[in-house]
Amino acid sequence: MPQFRRLPTRSLLAVLVTAAFAGCAIQPQALSPDERQAALKAGRTEMFQQQEPVQGPITLDEAMARAIKYNLDHRVKLMEEVVSQRQLNLSRTDLLPKLALSAGYSGRDNELASSSRSVISGNQSLEPSTSSDKEHRNGDLSLSWNVLDFGVSYYGAHQQADRVQVAEERRRKVLHLLMQQTRQAWWQAAGAQLLEARIDPVLKLARQALDDSRQVEVEKLRSPLEALTYQRQLLDIVRQLEAVRDELAQAKPRLASIMNLPPGEPFSVAVGGALAAPKVSLPVADMEEAAMLRRPELVEAQYNERIGLLETRKALARLLPGVELSVGQHYDSNSYLSNHRWGDVGLRVSWNLFNVLNAGTIRGVAQSQLELARQQRLALSMAVLTQVHVARLDYLGRLKQYQLTDDLNKVEQRILQYTRNAATANSQGKMEEIRASASAMMSELRLYQTYGALQGAYGQLVATLGLDPLPESVPSHDLKALGESVRASEANWTKTINPGGGA
Repeated sequence: MPQFRRLPTRSLLAVLVTAAFAGCAIQPQALSPDERQAALKAGRTEMFQQQEPVQGPITLDEAMARAIKYNLDHRVKLMEEVVSQRQLNLSRTDLLPKLALSAGYSGRDNELASSSRSVISGNQSLEPSTSSDKEHRNGDLSLSWNVLDFGVSYYGAHQQADRVQVAEERRRKVLHLLMQQTRQAWWQAAGAQLLEARIDPVLKLARQALDDSRQVEVEKLRSPLEALTYQRQLLDIVRQLEAVRDELAQAKPRLASIMNLPPGEPFSVAVGGALAAPKVSLPVADMEEAAMLRRPELVEAQYNERIGLLETRKALARLLPGVELSVGQHYDSNSYLSNHRWGDVGLRVSWNLFNVLNAGTIRGVAQSQLELARQQRLALSMAVLTQVHVARLDYLGRLKQYQLTDDLNKVEQRILQYTRNAATANSQGKMEEIRASASAMMSELRLYQTYGALQGAYGQLVATLGLDPLPESVPSHDLKALGESVRASEANWTKTINPGGGA
């Protein structure tokens, strides 16, 4: 046999051995500091790119629009919905027949020869012969369709279609929670913006009075106990004001995080008008009905129940015999063949008898999954009804707290005005003015905090009823159009949860 005929085999063997050793040589490799730094830089840029810049004070509608468009949690749910839709598109291809195209080459270093032996005498009856070239090429194009696989894939495609709806309901749930958080954070940021510029003057006045008291103590113009008591009161006021300032400083970063603004980017909120309490007059029975019809969790549970029903049908379909139809065209370059090209058609029936023997178990498992989905839906329905009542009571409680806090704030502001009018030049009068200023400021802070909590409870009630922050169709996805859509949806909320228009 010529030597060059063996070279391809040896070369192929060398390639296979090299590949095997290369695969065994793979070891875990940690990311280098430079790679982590590059990934960090790229990720930080990607988080905030292609966002419309902030232009002017941010209204509540714009804050909600930015949260809808740019919040990362919401974008994750949107991407999950896209992935689910593409999986549906992929599952549809399983309904099609299988069309396979294959081509190959085979070669050997000697003849594929064979001989025959007599079964009577045991002697060789024919001399060695061959019917195959040493090298030949072949190709096949075949179309096959399995009826059983089609039935199973048909139910699977319907299940995936329902999973697309499940992904949509999960996105709705995240959006409801996001709008509630945005509403509460925006009002807290509004209170912080109004009060942050008024804390420093009061702090400056308290610290100046504290320095004066310490000087009085040094000069012994008052008894030490009286001076120290006075200083303790001032220090307690300073501590409270510093705590208030620290709390106010955290309001805007929380809102910025929800809107996906870069940390530390300055912005302001558009505050104006009276703090009107949102009205809710919908009867409890109507609230329960609205929640049972619209809550994303319940709609998702209904889709899951339908998926469970389809799983039962899939299990029954697998018990049937499989019928496979096939048709194909083939080619082989072997010179010994009389026909190098030929077509064929076939019919094949197969039946997994073990599935028949386990038919009761298979049906039982599928039925149990369906029953589990039904029980989960019933349990979730009970939880939703409870949430409706809890959210309504929370709203009513927050409303009462806000009204009481509003009355208290009005009293504190009047006390401050009287204290300033009656203040004298003596230190005791100054102390009363400082205390009244601090109390009035903290009372106003509590007012905005309570109002923010009321808005949060109102948003929670809206989310509990399953009312969407956006209509079914949005004309555009720019911030202005989204803000207008949010405003239109909120107008519909008002008609839904306050049909009488009264208190």
